[in-house]
Amino acid sequence: MPDTILLEGIQVPAALGVTAAERRMRRPVRLDIEVETALEAAGRTDRIQSTVHYKRIFEIAQDVASNQEHKLVEALGQRIADAILEKFGVDAVTITVRKPSPIAGVLEHAGIRIRRVRD
Repeated sequence: MPDTILLEGIQVPAALGVTAAERRMRRPVRLDIEVETALEAAGRTDRIQSTVHYKRIFEIAQDVASNQEHKLVEALGQRIADAILEKFGVDAVTITVRKPSPIAGVLEHAGIRIRRVRD
């Protein structure tokens, strides 16, 4: 099993929806992010320089969700994964995106989970 940094239960506003009106509302989405990378050096040295700082991961996810428009949760997940893989030298990333109450009263959330691996 690979070493993994977990960020779970992130809530950020997103310009997400098929219609322009829905994207303008910037409703919150919930994200879980799993970043696969070697953590042995960080565990041995206890130095932030030996790992990927989870605040930086959060900031990238927040920036992508809030500052780009996305029609589909699939696109939002892909863009976050691409940005994390591009910014950090990690092996893989798994993104879960949940859109709360996409259909009022009958569905708690809709979402996706994608895993992308560094080429």
